[in-house]
Amino acid sequence: MRVTTGTYLCRLLEARGVELVFGIPGVHTIELYRGLVGSPIRHVTPRHEQGAGFMADGYARASGKPGVAFVISGPGVSNIATAMGQAYGDSVPMLVISSVNAQGRMDSGRGWLHELSDQRGMSAHVTAFSRTIRTPEELAPALDAAFALFASARPRPVHLEIPTDVLAMEAGHLAVSVAETPAAGAADGVAEAAARLAAAQRPVILAGGGLRAAPQALAEALDAPVVMTVNARGLMPHDHPLAVPFSPSLAPVRALLTGADAVLALGTELGPTDCDMYEDGGFALPAGLIRVDIDADQIARGPDPALGLVGDAAATLRALEATTAARVPGDGAARAQAARAQAHAGLGRPMQAALGLLDALRSALPEALFVGDSTQLVYAGNLGFAPARPRAWWNSATGFGTLGYGLPAAVGAALGAPGRPVIALVGDGGLQFSLAELASATEAGVPVIALVHDNTGYGEIKSAMRAADVSPIGVDLFTPDLEAIARACGWRVDRPDTPEALVAMVRAAAARPVPGMIHVSDRLIEGFTPER
Repeated sequence: MRVTTGTYLCRLLEARGVELVFGIPGVHTIELYRGLVGSPIRHVTPRHEQGAGFMADGYARASGKPGVAFVISGPGVSNIATAMGQAYGDSVPMLVISSVNAQGRMDSGRGWLHELSDQRGMSAHVTAFSRTIRTPEELAPALDAAFALFASARPRPVHLEIPTDVLAMEAGHLAVSVAETPAAGAADGVAEAAARLAAAQRPVILAGGGLRAAPQALAEALDAPVVMTVNARGLMPHDHPLAVPFSPSLAPVRALLTGADAVLALGTELGPTDCDMYEDGGFALPAGLIRVDIDADQIARGPDPALGLVGDAAATLRALEATTAARVPGDGAARAQAARAQAHAGLGRPMQAALGLLDALRSALPEALFVGDSTQLVYAGNLGFAPARPRAWWNSATGFGTLGYGLPAAVGAALGAPGRPVIALVGDGGLQFSLAELASATEAGVPVIALVHDNTGYGEIKSAMRAADVSPIGVDLFTPDLEAIARACGWRVDRPDTPEALVAMVRAAAARPVPGMIHVSDRLIEGFTPER
């Protein structure tokens, strides 16, 4: 068989452990699909390139492997840019491979099909790097650079564009090579950090999404409460005495942090959407901040640390565990419990009820992955919910904050973690951004469960307009019959009328081989009480 650059690319991806790609074929990417014929790599077709990116994102978070997408030049790249922006904001490993017009035609301004001026430059703003592959020989080194970044640096998206003439070039003479990628190591300065923590009387650990390990052993040795940011929820068991699965945007959690004499921040950018959600400027950390991050530039942003350590958060955590002697337990559990109780009490009844719904789902399906859009159930969960397992709660309401993420990301998550229930938390407004991906879920054979909170529009924005004394405009939507559309796409649809019925329907949906949509109203949410 003739081996073109497109075929060679698929062989290189297979050698790097890629098992699945998301993409929509086009005339400029046919050579990529030549390489998929007979390949063990599975191809999943979304209905929009933005959906392909969101699916790759969800797959990466659920599987721990890079999500890979194939898109055409021009509109394919611009369509997936939003998904790359979300992955960039949340440090998700994503490889986007696109075509670009042939050499001599790209950036010509003559109006060739799919021509986009400086496509690579546009992508550079939402990627760790964007590179043009001008010969078949350049492909393997570029992939090595991408996978090295995913494994040993801050894992943001990478974009590789291949001109259509290069995709068709002969590449049969090239070996399928894979460079070794060293694992990211612990930071220097562990001994000094351990000494500072040992001397502290009221230490606190602040765990971020960049921490891929449970901090429980170190927390117990230090008698330190563990505050978890949104993407770190589940790293500590939610019912552990030292766990604080509440947002550092809340005053009681902030008081816990400022009352500490040492805070160990592991793999968190200390971003405003985690730590200053209401933009009141009230987030602060004590002088004894010890910050560990794989990105040296990130340590230079935000609060100045007393000690900044550049290295992998998980490896540094393990090194700290090895050098930290257990102390006699003091008031760590009491400090954590007080922060939890006060944070929950301050949320107000609507948020407490929403947390009650999420708590009930966690009890019913402890293995579930919760994948959220920017919607009200997610906002409540980001303030005070933790799943039963690590890396099982994430959403698009932090960082880039896009809409339309929940459904396609849940499809990707179900493909990345087969056998685990996947619950998509979406609103009726956000769902309409990616409604066509209902068909993608059925075609892919993934039994995702979509909890659709229906408030006939953009409820959160409507509330914000009223709070700003602006008459609501553009937020009350004509909503089509979402349930009929779901049924037409092969979904099972349920409409519970009590909290008990909702939980039973979710549990039943998780046992079925087809995707299911469950309607959730404000009245239904109000019927839940938290397990607190």
